[in-house]
Amino acid sequence: MCGLVALLCLAVGVAGAADPPGTPASREALELCHRADDAPEGERAALLDRALAQAERAVVADDGDALAHFAVFCSLGGKMRRAGASVGALAELRRLRREIDRTLELAPDFADALAGKGALLLDAPRLLGGDPKDAERQLRRALEIDPDYLGPRLDLARALRARGAKDEAHAEAERALEIARRKNDADGIKRAEALLADGRAR
Repeated sequence: MCGLVALLCLAVGVAGAADPPGTPASREALELCHRADDAPEGERAALLDRALAQAERAVVADDGDALAHFAVFCSLGGKMRRAGASVGALAELRRLRREIDRTLELAPDFADALAGKGALLLDAPRLLGGDPKDAERQLRRALEIDPDYLGPRLDLARALRARGAKDEAHAEAERALEIARRKNDADGIKRAEALLADGRAR
């Protein structure tokens, strides 16, 4: 469970043409969620609480606001990441799935949501709705929309490695490393290099 929830707070990418515009309330909620990633440890819980409360108000105000549902997914995922596995994690995981599905129902070409659903399906146990095949499909769709989106590129390499497509996984990890270096993304470089090293070790 901890491996799953660590993937659920996504970095804000450059907005694409297919990204939902949202409302001031939902945009504020998502900004609070992402701000928590870079905040000092002592401030993160409060920021995530504020983000979730704001996102929930935005959903109540307009259930058709895809960005509001995605902000719920982001902030609830962040809270789960901090809490780790718990008795309530199953219900929260189901809620995450509902929120990301609703997001994509409203905005089917929203790359951040496709990447988020892909990560969720890839790392959730099958008994809890995990689906590696559908995860790969979601990740590939996110990359069709934004080929330089590092997160789903790394996750696609993991998905391919898991199903035994070692050569394709290696190629995706190399692409991820090139993107991470071009973006000067130290964490992305480390993750891509780890995937490549793991592939060579097997």
